[in-house]
Amino acid sequence: MSHASTRTITLTGLSAHVVDVEADAAPGDAELHLLGLPELSVWPARARIRAAILNSGTPWPDARITLSVTPALPVYNAAADLALAVAALAAAGLIPPERIAGRVFLGELALDGQIRPIRGVLPMVAAAVRAGFSTVVVPAECAWEAAHVPGAVVMPATWLADVVDQLRHAAFRDHHGREPDPAQSPSCAVDLADVPGNQAARRALEVCAAGGHHLFLSGDGPATMLAERLLGILPPLTGETAREVAEIHSLAGHPGRVPGVTPPLSAPHHSETAAAIFGSVAANRPGAVSLAHRGVLHLAEAPEFARPVLEGLCRPLDSGQVHLAGVGRSVRYPARFTLILDARPCPCPEGRDCACIPEVRRRYRARLALLMSRVAVRAPVEWGDRKARAGEPSATVAARVLDGRDRAAHRLADTPWRINAEIPAPDLRTRFSVTPEAAELLRSAVNAGLVTADGLSHLLRVAWTLADLRGADRPQADDAAGALDLWKGADGDAAR
Repeated sequence: MSHASTRTITLTGLSAHVVDVEADAAPGDAELHLLGLPELSVWPARARIRAAILNSGTPWPDARITLSVTPALPVYNAAADLALAVAALAAAGLIPPERIAGRVFLGELALDGQIRPIRGVLPMVAAAVRAGFSTVVVPAECAWEAAHVPGAVVMPATWLADVVDQLRHAAFRDHHGREPDPAQSPSCAVDLADVPGNQAARRALEVCAAGGHHLFLSGDGPATMLAERLLGILPPLTGETAREVAEIHSLAGHPGRVPGVTPPLSAPHHSETAAAIFGSVAANRPGAVSLAHRGVLHLAEAPEFARPVLEGLCRPLDSGQVHLAGVGRSVRYPARFTLILDARPCPCPEGRDCACIPEVRRRYRARLALLMSRVAVRAPVEWGDRKARAGEPSATVAARVLDGRDRAAHRLADTPWRINAEIPAPDLRTRFSVTPEAAELLRSAVNAGLVTADGLSHLLRVAWTLADLRGADRPQADDAAGALDLWKGADGDAAR
């Protein structure tokens, strides 16, 4: 009888932590005791581990086995099953203990001994490598995803019996092949040239892509088509940003995006629950707003969403993250995205003659009041003439957007911000000055009651974006006037 130890990884939100798993085998009845797990998780984990070992053809050790997890876990993740099982077998002398000491084991055990895939393998493996444990055993279905972590030696496993056999004979195989990933391609399947007319909306998309501003599309036109095509003009994800997006989608169980260069699009339906929109603490699963991180969140028919959802979006828009609290713990998920809202003039279904009185229309739009105070750009959408001349393709617009972003990034190089939408209001007035003519025009808009102080900050950010798009050093009066036009939209709705 002996002692053995290994490691696994646990996740709280996207924060990954190394967990030490110790096992001790002592003379006595053939029992299994688990320490450091939540009380309600002890029996299910013990039952799974025992059944998986027996159904793998390994006799249950004739010993009293005690497994200890350090630090103690407030919530048990079944991804620790494999580590607990191999530690128990190593302590009983069925596996050489030294062969599990330097490895990290991740995987949920089925009762028949199969190793099931897990969510969040990408941030887990990255945490193991950062902690100095490069060799990681993962479910075979997760191996290609884990192999994208630099410095990781990934060992795929399908059955517990195979893991035991390979550990006994020191014959673990490394994962070398990587499956092709469609998210690798920077190309976009849809193109702005496919949308006829809607020149104002197309211009609004370009400005929002260049500056990271939020957009409101009003009318019965092709709002969804336009929202989908915003991805085609956004700059590709790179470096730390791409890794962060990949980890979010890995935790959500969408490994097909790993790693990806195309910004994500999240378009939840208005019937979805608040947990689906914002995420779940109990399941440690990000919601739609986090799946849109560094990409686009599109709320089609936005007034149809529940009021708590619409009001709850304000905090992610302001802070760039979602904070969820549950019993005994809280989690934070990144959520910095470009928001696109679209709404018809009234709640009448599309294609039906409207019979709404003005009060009904007003109350319908009023549901968006809190969000509209954070939206800098507005534009109408309508079904254009399909025989009209096609507009510019996405590639042409994307090149201008990239140039504009490069100018903004150069100007903001000594700051923590990279796009105009991120600049705080005080810095807009003190560090980044517009021309006197532009300042006077914007002050006149405030004095006339067209915008509030918060609205003025949005106008300044958009004016800087317009200046970046045309290659100017700072906004002129025309840029301020253009920002004011985009703020009003075609229907004159100032929505302060």
